[in-house]
Amino acid sequence: MSAQQSNTRRLIRQTLTIARRDFIATVFTPTFLIFLFAPLIMGSFGAIGGLGALSMKQGNDTKDRIVAIVPPAEAAAMAAIDTRLRRIFRGRDERPPALVTEAPRGDAAARARAELQAKDYDVSAVLYGPLATPTILYGAQGARTADYLAELAEATLRAERSGGSAALSRPTKQSVARTKVSNGGKNQAAFFTVFGIFFLTLLLAGQAVGTMAEERSNKVIEVLAAAVPLESVFLGKLLGMFGVAVLFVGFWGTLVSQIAAIAPPGLAAALATIGPAVGMPVYVVLFFAYFTMAYMLLGAVFLSVGAQASTMREIQMLSLPITIVQVAMFGLASVAAAQPGTAVATFAEWFPFSSPFAMAARAANRPELWPHLLALAWQLLWVGIVITIGARAFRRGVLQSGSGKFSVKALFGR
Repeated sequence: MSAQQSNTRRLIRQTLTIARRDFIATVFTPTFLIFLFAPLIMGSFGAIGGLGALSMKQGNDTKDRIVAIVPPAEAAAMAAIDTRLRRIFRGRDERPPALVTEAPRGDAAARARAELQAKDYDVSAVLYGPLATPTILYGAQGARTADYLAELAEATLRAERSGGSAALSRPTKQSVARTKVSNGGKNQAAFFTVFGIFFLTLLLAGQAVGTMAEERSNKVIEVLAAAVPLESVFLGKLLGMFGVAVLFVGFWGTLVSQIAAIAPPGLAAALATIGPAVGMPVYVVLFFAYFTMAYMLLGAVFLSVGAQASTMREIQMLSLPITIVQVAMFGLASVAAAQPGTAVATFAEWFPFSSPFAMAARAANRPELWPHLLALAWQLLWVGIVITIGARAFRRGVLQSGSGKFSVKALFGR
């Protein structure tokens, strides 16, 4: 065995030792359980807030209405048509407020204006006058309901002239399950992919900042740097934190994968139309590979930041610009996911810090596999570059020692 091979093996062993040290120091602590269940805690707060907002919305829905001041005969026909038209609305946000009909008495225009000023309930739009030339008054948020009242007036008038409001057709409806993923389903899978990698990297990679800053403040990093090449220290810490991330993703991935088994049939059928172009088994492998690259890139940057900062205040000040850039990369990759094959998508796929997101979205949008091998090699090269730059910046700025010739080989030997 040559001296170079022996030196390389020793560096790899030292790197893995540091990785194991950081992994154990992070996982075997009570606070790790809090971190592991952080999505559940955040989801609980979100659910509580959502339930509160929903209860307020439902309370307001019972007081919202649209009013039609029409004769009783026309009111009955309009109510029947309103009931039939509401079948096409699915969500509460789409469905118009409840229709209330009133017989015309006195000054219809004055009554309509009075309805809009009512104190006990909210009226978004009021219709009065002949159905052939109705007048519709509406408030600041009532433009859509005014359009709905106009359509009700049109449909009621047509029903009167055609002999009644009863339905003239009896359709037969058959539900057909789609056997292939739709184009819209691919786009949705692409966006969910970008968002998933962004959320995981932003949540998990930030640990590296505090770890490096803490060990710098208690002088542990100087001891490690004296015994092990600094590039190996950086890479070992990055691998250790990545092991924590894999444990986190594996835990929650196992739970999320069981949702389909307990989901209602309607939801399961809707989810069946969403899927990646490369097929699910290959997509899972590529998703994990691009999550790895995104984590390594962002984690290497955070490690470099943590190495330069000596206080939590400095960490916060240095981390904020990185987070802003990461959000910008998420936005760029989201545009690429929505517009595959465009110049923007090509730029996002080649730019190092957006490449993992955009290429993961490409796996959902397009079936070709060979570009992913090239992209993963390109991203791995940039992981090495970022780690090397961070280690050398730490050596120059913190340890106050010189830096050798810049090279990716510095990751594995001097």
